[in-house]
Amino acid sequence: MTPNPLLGALLHAIGACSSALCYTPQKKTQRWSWQTYWLAQASVCWLILPIVGAWLTIPDLMSVLREADSGVMTKTFLLGMIYGIGGTAFGVAIRYVGFSVTYAISIGISCVLGTLLPPFLDGKLDQLFAQKGAGWVLAGVAVATCGILVSGLAGWLKDADLKSSGNRPEEFHLGKGLFFSVLAGLLSAVFGLSLNAGKPIADLAAAHGAGQFEGNVVYIFSCGGAFVTTAVYCLYLHLRHKTLGEYVELPAGPEKASLKLNLSMAALTGLLWYGQFFFYGLGHVRLGEKFGFTSWAIHMAMLVFFSAMAGLILKEWNGCRPRTWTALAAAISVLLVAVGLLTYGNMQAG
Repeated sequence: MTPNPLLGALLHAIGACSSALCYTPQKKTQRWSWQTYWLAQASVCWLILPIVGAWLTIPDLMSVLREADSGVMTKTFLLGMIYGIGGTAFGVAIRYVGFSVTYAISIGISCVLGTLLPPFLDGKLDQLFAQKGAGWVLAGVAVATCGILVSGLAGWLKDADLKSSGNRPEEFHLGKGLFFSVLAGLLSAVFGLSLNAGKPIADLAAAHGAGQFEGNVVYIFSCGGAFVTTAVYCLYLHLRHKTLGEYVELPAGPEKASLKLNLSMAALTGLLWYGQFFFYGLGHVRLGEKFGFTSWAIHMAMLVFFSAMAGLILKEWNGCRPRTWTALAAAISVLLVAVGLLTYGNMQAG
């Protein structure tokens, strides 16, 4: 496929926006424990939709799976399992420190590691950065990291403002939130390694005519592994707290609640989360081979940008002082510059 970095960046933006909004339906669920909601949405985004998406977009899917190397499939799946731990930690962190801080810290770590580790482990980092446009790409990764850090500063200032005004969420806990945010960032970066490990499977899909959808076959293993670790943890919590029955009957409570609404919100969450994978693949193939690994940095920068927008929509920033708004505006501006640098670097590579 002929590289088209501008279109690739736009598709990454759609996927990042989908991911940034994926947790908002959770606010509409009532009388569900966290593990009930999390396993319900994980079943959609990490198990059902990757299989359905691959089935609908990969010609001769069963032939591709039969021809794929078992070692490659296993490695991709195992790395996906590690990513699943990070994804679950991500959800826990949001409970304690909200969208903005969680995204800034975890995505900041994931941006650097997920972008540079794959070519480094393949021994291609020096070769890649000797190519035309490499300076712009390096600058883009550096600026993206700075933008994410500034976003984290804005989140920290927001925490101080909300603490003084008494508007912080009931479950707020900075220590727990920071721990799970860092853990999520470290382990979520492994998803980039999982996709890189599954590239031979995507190449097979391309040979069978999958075209721009070639990456969808890899999600069967990357997301499937994530589902396994998520399911194990959630089932453990279900057994510990005796909440497994919440899938068929809501516990008693004073407020009006609907099981159908809860299930619908979980399915919507899963659909939005899977949307980031789907559009990530479409954007990635359009960046070209030379700097394709920068997909992760572009995606992560846009993720933080749209998560900040989601925080504004959800009124997480209400009651903040002018300095906090200034930090947020600076973070958004720097992130947009980073995406521009990364996209331009890819265009220079040709």
